[in-house]
Amino acid sequence: MISPLKKRYELTQSQKLMVFILSMSLYGISNMFTELIPAIQLGPIELKVEYFAFIPLTLCILFHPLYAAIGASFGEVIFGELLLGQFGGLGELEKFIEFTLAMYIAGLLVRDPRNRKQLAIASFVAVGIDQMLSAIVDMGKVWFGIEELETLPGIPESLLLIEGVGFLNAMLITGILFSLLPTWYLVPRLYGKIEPLLGMKPRDSRIPVSLGEIMRPRLLLIAIIFIFIAAVSEFMAESDINFAVWEPEFLEQYGNGFMWVSIGAAALVLVLTIIAALRAKRRQAGLPKDVTP
Repeated sequence: MISPLKKRYELTQSQKLMVFILSMSLYGISNMFTELIPAIQLGPIELKVEYFAFIPLTLCILFHPLYAAIGASFGEVIFGELLLGQFGGLGELEKFIEFTLAMYIAGLLVRDPRNRKQLAIASFVAVGIDQMLSAIVDMGKVWFGIEELETLPGIPESLLLIEGVGFLNAMLITGILFSLLPTWYLVPRLYGKIEPLLGMKPRDSRIPVSLGEIMRPRLLLIAIIFIFIAAVSEFMAESDINFAVWEPEFLEQYGNGFMWVSIGAAALVLVLTIIAALRAKRRQAGLPKDVTP
């Protein structure tokens, strides 16, 4: 009997690359627009949009969780930081690893993209894992004396309480408004429709992944190792042991206007990816290039 773990939804290398670039460009564009959304101050609590989690999560659910998750993280680094001159060097590795792990695990949790219960769980898991790991690292920096406690006016100087408020803020704003609701709406409507346009099959043939399979010792060990690397890199960056920082001074003269250059670059990559996907689909169908599918 063939093990269920071997019966996986498979993509070709070119399709995996396509998913990676598609996720990178889409999330890169969305990351720019989150920078334009102002935060709302309600007394001591600041309400803000962390990111549009539904974009990488939707791609992780519909396509390949690993390549979509890594692509989204690279999109934030390239279009949201490097092109804007805001790359913090080694310290950025923490956010990269946490976000990739969160989206990858959330994508694995969805066995049926039309099941709204599974979509809801994945939506909260994606944001929850990312914010929880970030909070643990932040608390570690204070406990080890690497960083001073940043108090919030009107809130007692309790590290757990401060991090808890931030976590709750992220779950309410990002988890519900920009993860759960859009994912609920988009995934069932895109499932089975967007994949053929890109020359791919829907995830019907994928064997369901149970929670027990996600909690396998090997996967847990790999996750723990990466979380440890993320924490160490952040600790080193906060201890002034940092490198590969990219913050050119000449970008300051352009201000927020330079953001549109990054958006244009991400949009161009997205358009080229879609064109390449359509051409690949035509080749698979054996149609001439001048025929619209």
